[in-house]
Amino acid sequence: MSNVSGIIKSIQDIMRKDVGVDGDAQRISQLVWMFFLKIFDDREAELELLEDDYKSPLPEHLRWRSWAKNSEGITGDALSDFVNNQLFPTLKEKLVTHGPAVERAKVVRNVFEDAYNYMKSGTLMRQVINKICEIDFNNTVDRHTFGTIYEQILRDLQSAGNAGEFYTPRAVTRFIVNRVNPQLTETVLDPACGTGGFLTCTIDHKRDKYVKTREDEETLIASIRGVEKKAMPHMLAVTNMILHGIDTPTNIRHDNTLSRPYKDYGNADRVNVIVTNPPFGGMEEDGIENNFPATYRTRETADLFMALIVKLLKNQGRAAVVLPDGFLFGEGMKTRLKQALMEECNLHTIVRLPNGVFNPYTGIKTNILFFTKGVPTKQVWFYEHPYPEGVKSYNKTKPMRFEEFQTEIDWWGNEADGFASRVQTEQAWPGPGADIVSRNYNLDIKNPHVGEQISHDPDELLKKYSEIMAEAAGIRERLKQELMAALGGRQ
Repeated sequence: MSNVSGIIKSIQDIMRKDVGVDGDAQRISQLVWMFFLKIFDDREAELELLEDDYKSPLPEHLRWRSWAKNSEGITGDALSDFVNNQLFPTLKEKLVTHGPAVERAKVVRNVFEDAYNYMKSGTLMRQVINKICEIDFNNTVDRHTFGTIYEQILRDLQSAGNAGEFYTPRAVTRFIVNRVNPQLTETVLDPACGTGGFLTCTIDHKRDKYVKTREDEETLIASIRGVEKKAMPHMLAVTNMILHGIDTPTNIRHDNTLSRPYKDYGNADRVNVIVTNPPFGGMEEDGIENNFPATYRTRETADLFMALIVKLLKNQGRAAVVLPDGFLFGEGMKTRLKQALMEECNLHTIVRLPNGVFNPYTGIKTNILFFTKGVPTKQVWFYEHPYPEGVKSYNKTKPMRFEEFQTEIDWWGNEADGFASRVQTEQAWPGPGADIVSRNYNLDIKNPHVGEQISHDPDELLKKYSEIMAEAAGIRERLKQELMAALGGRQ
């Protein structure tokens, strides 16, 4: 068993010596395409044992085993020339796109579409390659350990300034998929899939519960769909799919879901289940909002995704979406969006997550909205997820755990009977639909079982301070006016 985390650290230390790799973003990008080729090759080795007539989409001399596997192999300027003048040009533009390997060729081509080799030193590149070769992705332990690499890469991406790319903790993805419970034949979409966390969790869920035969496995593979607009997370998502046994993940598209006009999405695009954590706090490029009806136009990414998610669900389709507090109490376009959501869907549950779930990426408070399309909302249940006993916040060493959600799971009930078994607790309370409408669709309903608490959040304290100062200024102005009136206008 190899020490995957130690290997990754060694690789990063080697890359820092290369003059061509400038900063975290390029270092991560370099690492990702190399890992993809190693993982692809390890999976091909498996397929060659399983399939008598397996045909690689890569020319023999470009396969990882041919140029990278031998630790004493090609290095220095010869390696740099090979990567820059043979490997990349072929993988980007010259792969054969007909015959039995066509789908796999498309996967490789799409992955390398926006990939680059930043390393200048072929000698250092050989050192990196030799380190990567220490990991066996056909080894179950190594494959499982590699999951931690995704978390580290996302942390590094965040520190490199890629705002909005928040890794969704495994506990949250598992809980969401557990509650939405996608059936074997149901199509599952993540329209902003990032590195593919929700989709891999769905794959595991379906395999554990439903897959018994080869035909079941083929049904599962055909049911998974994802879209990611950024090159690096897309490459990671495709790699993640291959690690999870989907050898030709052509349904993981490198695209922007929002760039297609809203009106162009039709019945053929609708799915049974959507599970996603759309980027929030970011703005779309100019013009994207014009793809949407005037009533939904905004440049705020998460709001545009919410408008589209409702449209992309089939009748009786189910969704779970992670959104910040700002969506719950926001006005203007957000009010119209929440009205449409409640009129077209049964927004039956909002799980309010505590601070720190997305540490270290953001301190923004988040919520999980669960809804089913086709029936208007009569009542929204709120569930305030508490910290475990003895925990005041989450961090890298003490992340949120799936087991914490057991109280929600036990309380949940069944949508078929309108969640008749649900009862109010210290964490759970109902919000009648009529009350929410009277509040102008403000969904920021506080826990009635908890008294007013003192917040120590800096943003909340600054907001409160600004409100107090504004109120004080108003009082001073009124006093001034009253004094002037009492003194007959004299100053």
